[in-house]
Amino acid sequence: MWILVLQRMVLEFFLDLLYFPLWWYSGGAKRVLWFCFGLIQDGNAQFVPWLWLKNIFVPMYGQRDIGGFLISIFVRFWNVIFRSILLLIWLAVVLFLFLIYLALPVLVVYMLF
Repeated sequence: MWILVLQRMVLEFFLDLLYFPLWWYSGGAKRVLWFCFGLIQDGNAQFVPWLWLKNIFVPMYGQRDIGGFLISIFVRFWNVIFRSILLLIWLAVVLFLFLIYLALPVLVVYMLF
């Protein structure tokens, strides 16, 4: 009886070993890709450049003279640029992490041999 269990365990081990690369690049990659989309959405929620762009002509601190409008436009314009650059950097970091995930099994096999 125990020999059948041992045979089944060894068979399952080798089948899992053969299935692992297929899962890594299909189901696992899909899960990591959804996680990366979540990270990008979190970064967008953190930096929110579109919100600053939407309010670019709204005077800061309720100061409605020409100086207030000009300062508001200048400050928000640079805020939009700075936050957009940060969001692009965050996008590049997340993309790099996804590419590392894809390359990891190849690198491990390379390092073994």
